[in-house]
Amino acid sequence: MRYAIVIEAVEEPGFPPGYFYAHVPALDLTTHGVGIEGAKDAARDLIALWVEEKRAHGEHVPREADSYFAHVEIDDALLGA
Repeated sequence: MRYAIVIEAVEEPGFPPGYFYAHVPALDLTTHGVGIEGAKDAARDLIALWVEEKRAHGEHVPREADSYFAHVEIDDALLGA
């Protein structure tokens, strides 16, 4: 099984520098780890546990369709309103 993950730097108070989020859109799961590789490892572990749990309960495990990633821009003036 193969799933896309989106990696983002964690920029929240309380997190030490160097942490990254790993989000799995197809499963709506998010985890984090130290560095990009740590976040990927955490995502791999979380996905494996999640799939195992779903299968143990006879539940459907979604397969990922094609994934695309894009950025959109919004006018900063809209945020101040």
